[in-house]
Amino acid sequence: MSLMIQAQLKTGLIFGDTENAEYVYMPASELGLAAPLCIYEKQDQRKDVSLTEADHLITILSLKPVCHPRLGVSTC
Repeated sequence: MSLMIQAQLKTGLIFGDTENAEYVYMPASELGLAAPLCIYEKQDQRKDVSLTEADHLITILSLKPVCHPRLGVSTC
């Protein structure tokens, strides 16, 4: 578990791979919750994942900070 990745998710950073259309991010509505959920997107599918699972996905998929095609923001 990477505390750095989890802290970056909590600040609104979007991790992803634009070539494979995979993204992991935390919606603003989850900030401040005891057990926040993140979103894992792959192609046109979305799935709620725990913060720990989001951290794991970012690590094993080697996702980097990116601009989301619909949400923008992050490191555009």
